[in-house]
Parts: sequence; structure tokens; C-alpha cells
Amino acid sequence: MPRDASLNSLGFAKPPAQTRVIVAMSGGVDSSVVAAELAAEGYDVVGITLQLYDHGAALAKKGACCAGRDIHDARRVAEAMGFPHYVLDYENAFRESVIDEFADAYLGGATPVPCIRCNERVKFRDLLETARDLNADCMATGHYIRRMDGPAGAELHRAADPVRDQSYFLFSTTPEQLDYLRFPLGGLATKAETRALAAKHGLVVADKPDSQDICFVPDGDYAKVIEKLRPGAADPGDIVDMDGRVLGRHRGVIHYTIGQRRGLGIGGLADPLYVVRLEPDTRRVVVGPRAALATRTVPVREINWLGDAPFASRAEWPLAVKLRSTRPPTEAVIRPLSQTEAAVELLSPEEGVSPGQACVFYDPDSTRVFGGGWIHAGR
Repeated sequence: MPRDASLNSLGFAKPPAQTRVIVAMSGGVDSSVVAAELAAEGYDVVGITLQLYDHGAALAKKGACCAGRDIHDARRVAEAMGFPHYVLDYENAFRESVIDEFADAYLGGATPVPCIRCNERVKFRDLLETARDLNADCMATGHYIRRMDGPAGAELHRAADPVRDQSYFLFSTTPEQLDYLRFPLGGLATKAETRALAAKHGLVVADKPDSQDICFVPDGDYAKVIEKLRPGAADPGDIVDMDGRVLGRHRGVIHYTIGQRRGLGIGGLADPLYVVRLEPDTRRVVVGPRAALATRTVPVREINWLGDAPFASRAEWPLAVKLRSTRPPTEAVIRPLSQTEAAVELLSPEEGVSPGQACVFYDPDSTRVFGGGWIHAGR
């Protein structure tokens, strides 16, 4: 659909110079390109970077999105492009809203996704309110996802580049937030286009590697972080089969995830065993054959619904769902139990479905994202 010529590129009926946009700058190439492009178009750009945890620890960490090095890089981009840049201390909010829940979820036998909670509770809640306080017309980020205007309001759609699509991490964006947010990179065909734009603007981050790890988890060692946050969390216990027979000992439930095969320390068996359940209350890791991982019905709660009709207005929704960020959507029938809870029936069983992961809803016939919820262990 062609854009209304009376509107600027961000959808406002006024010149870019009269349109204030807050850009959430992580210090990486994506958000830096967003800020640079908007500044070059003449928008009233204000860059904001969040300090989310201890600066001293951050400086020693590479490959994470919010480290001290990244704050410095964001500031350099702002200086080069000539727009103001601020660093806000959100360390307490980040710990309370994201890190503490991450640790407690692992202790409870779940496999959490803290990046979603950070988007939901810090970037798209606290930072968005700060943007409103600064009288900004909108807030832009470097996420690869698309916001489209539909007949019932703003809609969330997958990115044009399926490899870069970040819809799994943004399913909890509410309709009110979506109305205020902008995602300028969502329509780009490849990441190479983003880097080409960075080079065009002469940005110091043009060749900066993408972040890989959770920003507060050095080297991907979740257990080490959790032990530091919750001393005594790594108490040992039994590894048992599905009939309760003890097969060995483990060094703490937090070291295991559902679907894990390697590192169990159980030898001499004819068939491989997988982690099928974690029982933190009894400190047991339950293992079984691969077939035991197959799941067809998934309980989901805390649903954020982005459809036009109310979620519970129908007995079922035939949609596609994604249960892990690295897996493609699979066909499912979603049966609402309330406005925020549902039973998701998978047409084909999935392996390794874990409490704490997200279940994201997609239109199987278009790029639209219908929200999603959190997988839990059931009752």
C-alpha cells in the first residue's frame, strides 16, 4: 500500500523537523543506523541509551547489547550525526523487572527468555514513558519487525527478512505501545543493507559484530550468574528415569534444560536419554527417551492479543505458533480459556517444549503477528 504523500516517513502530517523521535540506541549497528537515517532526513532526533547493569562488569564483556563499550559507541554516533544523546540509569528497574525473574524462573525449572521481558518491562514501558515525557511524537528502535496501519489500528508484522525477524521477542508489545513505536529497519531485505547504510553515514559501528549473548550473562554461562544471584541454587540431586529409578547424580537443576542430551554423565546405556522434566522442589532431573519429549498440548498464559476481535470472542483460532525463536511457526489451534489464558493444540507434536518459553501467534496466510503468551507447566 503506497504511503500517504501528506505524511512524513514516520506517519505524521508535519515536516520531519517538527517531528521529535526518541531512538533507543544500544550502541550496535541497527539502532545506530535508525538514528543516523532519521537525523539525515531532518527529524528532531534524541538518542537514549540505557545503562542496565554494573558498568564495570559491562566494560569487560564483548558480544552483549548493553555493555559500557556500547554506550560509548552510541555516544560517538550521536556526536558524528549531530543530535543529542543521553544515558539513563535503569539498573534498578532492570534488575527488579528482568534479572530477578530470570534467576527465579531457572530455579523453578523453567527456561526463561529475558530479552522479551526487557522489551516488555523496560524498553517499551519505562523508556517509552520517558519518551512521552520528552514530548516525542514516537519512539524508534532497531528491531527487525514491521508496524503497519490496518483498518482497526496499528498491526505487528514479521520483518521482510525472515532470517532477521525478531517478532518472537516482541510479541508482548501492546496495541497502545505499537501505536507509538516505529521500526524503520523492518522492511529491509537483508542485514547487508543495514551495514551499507552505516557505511554511507560513516558510522564507527558499521562493521561491529552483532550481539549474541544475553547482555548480563557473560559467555552464556547462565548457571554461574544464577549461583551469584541466588547462593545455594546449584544444590546437587538425583537424575532419575521416568519411573523414578535413580540413574546418577547431577550438580544442580539450573545446569539443565528440557530436551538436553549431552552432559548428563550417564554412560553405558543402549539408547540416548534426554531431559524431559525438571523437578526443582525435589532437586530431580527426569530423563527419558526422545519420544517422551513430544508435546501436543501447550498451556499458555499472560497472553497479549493483537487481533482485531477480542481473544475470547471465539472458541478457537486456527493460527501458526512459534515455540522457540530458532524454530519456524507450526500449525496449531488456539483455544481461549479466558482473555489471557489458552490451551494450544499443535497439529504436529513438538519436542523440547519448556515452561518459561514464549508461544507466539502468527497468521498462517500473511506476515501478521497476533501476539502470544508464556508457556507454563499447567496445573
